[in-house]
Amino acid sequence: MAEPQNYANHARRPPTLFLAGAFLSTAATLGVGVLLVVDFSVATLALFVVAACTAIALLAARRFATGVQDRVIRLEERLRLERTLPDELKGDIGQLTTDQLIALRFASDAELPGLVRRVLAGDLTSRDSIKQAVNDWRPDHQRI
Repeated sequence: MAEPQNYANHARRPPTLFLAGAFLSTAATLGVGVLLVVDFSVATLALFVVAACTAIALLAARRFATGVQDRVIRLEERLRLERTLPDELKGDIGQLTTDQLIALRFASDAELPGLVRRVLAGDLTSRDSIKQAVNDWRPDHQRI
């Protein structure tokens, strides 16, 4: 059985396929760039443009995927906060930033109101400080 998720081991690295693709497309772009300098031709220039566009598209696809995940997490956490926070805190949900909501997703329902109070008071400001303050960790195994 896998080790329970906590602050120390919660970060996920990009999948190997993404890393291999990023490395290969970058290496191909650099190789064609060197060839372009050594033996310039229109065909080599076209190949360089295609390789560079492929590398950029791969990186943009990864960024778009994490951006969509951030939006989904923000929506999920706002719904969860509406359900779990006491009435006096529900009106302040809109003050929480996306980064704060992303960090609060690891807090259990029981400790969520206390952490939200601390975040709104300015005691916890960064993703890391919020995650480090979580005592009862609620794992997120879906993030990629």
